[in-house]
Amino acid sequence: MNRLAHETSPYLLQHADNPVDWWPWSTEAFEEARKTNRPVLLSVGYSSCHWCHVMAHESFEDQETADFLNEHFVSVKVDREERPDVDAVYMEAVQAATGQGGWPMTVFLTPDAEPFYFGTYFPPAPRHGSPSFRQVLEGVRAAWTDRRDEVAEVAGKIVRDLAQREISYGDAQVPGDEEQARALLGLTREYDAQRGGFGGAPKFPPSMVVEFLLRHHARTGAEGALQMAADTCERMARGGIYDQLGGGFARYSVDREWVVPHFEKMLYDNALLCRVYAHLWRATARDGVANGLSELARRVALETADFMVRELRTNEGGFASALDADSDDGSGKHVEGAYYVWTPQQLAEVLGAEDAALAAHYFGVTEEGTFEHGQSVLQLPQHEGVFDADKIASVRERLLRARAERPAPGRDDKVVAAWNGLAVAALAETGAYFDRPDLVEAATGAADLLVRLHLDEQARLSRTSKDGQVGANAGVLEDYADVAEGFLALGSVTGEGVWLEFAGFLLDHVLARFVDAESGSLYDTAADAEQLIRRPQDPTDNATPSGWTAAAGALLSYAAQTGAEPHRAAAERALGVVKALGPRVPRFIGWGLAVAEALLDGPREVAVVGPALDDEATKALHRTALLGIAPGAVVAVGVPGSEEFPLLADRPLVGGEPAAYVCRNFTCDAPTTDQERLRGALGG
Repeated sequence: MNRLAHETSPYLLQHADNPVDWWPWSTEAFEEARKTNRPVLLSVGYSSCHWCHVMAHESFEDQETADFLNEHFVSVKVDREERPDVDAVYMEAVQAATGQGGWPMTVFLTPDAEPFYFGTYFPPAPRHGSPSFRQVLEGVRAAWTDRRDEVAEVAGKIVRDLAQREISYGDAQVPGDEEQARALLGLTREYDAQRGGFGGAPKFPPSMVVEFLLRHHARTGAEGALQMAADTCERMARGGIYDQLGGGFARYSVDREWVVPHFEKMLYDNALLCRVYAHLWRATARDGVANGLSELARRVALETADFMVRELRTNEGGFASALDADSDDGSGKHVEGAYYVWTPQQLAEVLGAEDAALAAHYFGVTEEGTFEHGQSVLQLPQHEGVFDADKIASVRERLLRARAERPAPGRDDKVVAAWNGLAVAALAETGAYFDRPDLVEAATGAADLLVRLHLDEQARLSRTSKDGQVGANAGVLEDYADVAEGFLALGSVTGEGVWLEFAGFLLDHVLARFVDAESGSLYDTAADAEQLIRRPQDPTDNATPSGWTAAAGALLSYAAQTGAEPHRAAAERALGVVKALGPRVPRFIGWGLAVAEALLDGPREVAVVGPALDDEATKALHRTALLGIAPGAVVAVGVPGSEEFPLLADRPLVGGEPAAYVCRNFTCDAPTTDQERLRGALGG
């Protein structure tokens, strides 16, 4: 066992038995490098990363390679999900030097943590023009020994170049109609009209861009925006990227058609997509767009929510980070996708010949296979005719039951604060929309865990926990922002003002510790966090909303709920980056564009008052408010005179009946007791 045996990260624990003398990221590791005059090998990955597992098996489990590393390097292993700041800083260097990046990330550092040589996966033998890992190690050792001045010069130049990349978009003006329209035009140019989505292979689910498209349609009536959102969501839901038996989405599709996924399932993808499909249902349910689209959106939202609760919820009430792509194929060998794929013969063994033929036709399973070795990923192709719904339900149930007998993919049980915040928002809203109180309860359980375990007495967040034990790493900007977003959504759904209060505590930290006081720019790490070679700062949305845009959204919603002018001003300053980047790279700032839509619409503030939260008429008005499609509208519900939410102040019943008050830009409509009038006031 090496030093990683005492860590809580599942990824680090996967390497605890390696013959490599790994160190976790720590001051002590770099002191050891300085004392022994050795360079540092920094290896960054995460537990469900397929090629991380491959490189570990080929190189880090190899005794000869380990012996060379232990003699000539100080080896440091980092879980990128625990330390996104370390990952971001060195990934920026890798991408700047090589034009590409990915995981596993392999970086060689001086004892002062300055990078001088980079790569990702290195094979055990030379392959396709790439050197072997051993060749790389020998080359780096020779350079360190014989050309130290050159190494120091390269490292110093890289650090200086990184320091010049500081962003100061925070002082720009907020985006307006022109910038939003140009962003939509840019997306239209990159849209794959034949297959849905944007760009080519590999194709990632564009959840944040879809959120922007839905909000833009709600605000402007742009039918093209809704069509791109709807078609993309339908294509994904019918593709192999979506688990047609168990619900939930894989990380991405390796092809343009959404057929073959990279099979890992991440909490953040499923939380974001669950919310998007719920919002798509909300946008289309009343007018029946695209022949049953709203019912598809409803089914996918609920199945994805159920997947998260069933397969990712931990014993403590939080949500685990991920399920692996790989699993045992039944022979003891770990193979990507083994848990999910089927052959016609396997269908017949479970279903019998007649139902197997039906299932093969319905799910697109072929003799040739759509994956590897004659295996197929289940899809939901468009078919002529009508299928017996009960028969299909029976087939799906039997296949799911048979699949459960297969060796399951490994689960990363680490609870990440930011991703749990996304899950809280998704489950709270999905539960409210579809009358599923169990989903709201699951959201509340995760929120309780975040407060109980991840928040200290000063409302500072820890990024991770596992098995009820909080991790040592401080929360970064996305943690504060996404958890605040989740709390705000949960408060709107439950009518419990304590969640608004907790969101305020977190956002006060954002203003005090993450915002540049002069420019309004945001940093990914707090001012008092560990100092790396560069303070990371990235406003672009990637797999999740950036901390920058997520903070802008949470600050804007909190300001709408409370009237807090500093939070509104900070949100507006932060959105300057959207004005700058939205028209140029809309695919990579989708959440920022969505927040800008909320700002341009107000956002609207809705207060629902009734004699009691369980009063049926009050509940009906509350649900109508939650289903309003006005971008970023905030909702408060309570009894007259309640101090749970500032929006409820001075809001009496109307004629003794429950009433809704809708305000926007310091102007309020007359209160209404009528659901249809309220729906109309919120874009319904």
